[in-house]
Amino acid sequence: MRLNASRRRLLRYLAASPIVAGVPVLAQTSRLPDPMIWAPRELGELIESPSRALSVFDFEPVARQKLSPAHFGYLATGNDDEATLRANREGFAAFQLRPRRLVDVSRIDMKMELFGATWDSPIVIAPTGSNKAFHADGEIAVAKAARAGRHLQMLSTVATTSIEDAIEARGAPLWFQLYPTNEWRVGLAMAKRAEKAGAPAIVVTVDVLAAQNWEMLQRMIRGDKAANCGSCHGMGLRSFVQRKPHFDGLDLAGVSSSGATNLTWDFVKRLRDTVGTKILLKGILAREDAKLAIEHGVDGIIVSNHGGRSEDNGRSTIDVLPEILVAVDGRIPILVDSGFRRGTDIVKALAMGAKAVCIGRPYLWGLGAFGQEGVERVLQLLRRELFAAMQQMGAPSLKDLVPAMVARA
Repeated sequence: MRLNASRRRLLRYLAASPIVAGVPVLAQTSRLPDPMIWAPRELGELIESPSRALSVFDFEPVARQKLSPAHFGYLATGNDDEATLRANREGFAAFQLRPRRLVDVSRIDMKMELFGATWDSPIVIAPTGSNKAFHADGEIAVAKAARAGRHLQMLSTVATTSIEDAIEARGAPLWFQLYPTNEWRVGLAMAKRAEKAGAPAIVVTVDVLAAQNWEMLQRMIRGDKAANCGSCHGMGLRSFVQRKPHFDGLDLAGVSSSGATNLTWDFVKRLRDTVGTKILLKGILAREDAKLAIEHGVDGIIVSNHGGRSEDNGRSTIDVLPEILVAVDGRIPILVDSGFRRGTDIVKALAMGAKAVCIGRPYLWGLGAFGQEGVERVLQLLRRELFAAMQQMGAPSLKDLVPAMVARA
């Protein structure tokens, strides 16, 4: 409020000043924004419990307070200029919703069916690494939160909990996200382990090729005198995989990174011919690759730019999504992630034609802030917002969300 008052005084002074008199462009700055922000979020007054959160954004400053600078930097960082990190949020403004009226929405069915299984909502827990950096219970807390809300969960190759333990905590099969490495035998061994554990799908990440330039992380590490980040955040491959149980017992000779610069369509074909699970590709951002995925027998695609972490191409996934949907033309399911924070964000993607939306950073904010309870509350808020958005759109079920409900701004 003091800031707004000061701004008003400054603008009144400028408007009356002879310096700007007769200069229309400058004189226009005397108009105040409408609406005013009467109740801004006070970063000095953080929520003290998950139940106090009004949106998923309330958890981020609490996580920032509770986590070390290095760990929070790893969670928050993007690549290079972080243009893609910002674009993922700004991209939603390029699309507007076209609600339908006089539809009975007294009951809302958010159930999502995928590959013969049914979940209570289309909100999927995206794979994220090193969860024990944010809370001692790590991926186990996330799995238990997923169980409480009956969410589909994906587990990362670089999780700090094994696929076996995570499935036990979830009480249901998890999908396994695969960083294939540059050695076929290593990637195959992890895929076969996940299949044996009961994972019905392997999600091959295809967008980690170059070394990431995580400037935010590096700057925050410099300010963290107690930081020892190698074991958590990839400061050298050997130290990175020490706490990653999916690499236990594997011969890592010749492995230079968890990603794979030599990854080609031949790997996809070989994996398709070797494992019996569903195979999805995560990180597809061009129509040409979407068509090639179908040609190579892929079962699904996740439109993803890794939350702006793996590259800085500057394009949001919500902007890419229509291109991929047109190329695929309904032949395989399309999921999407990166930047989703609101129920209306999720509705836009579902109406366009996405089968499900994957959430990453928000549940990590909840984990870092309050552990399992924080993750549960983040997912609850997103489900509540999605429920309300579907009501307002006149869509009593997911099949009622159609492309005509979304327009370019």
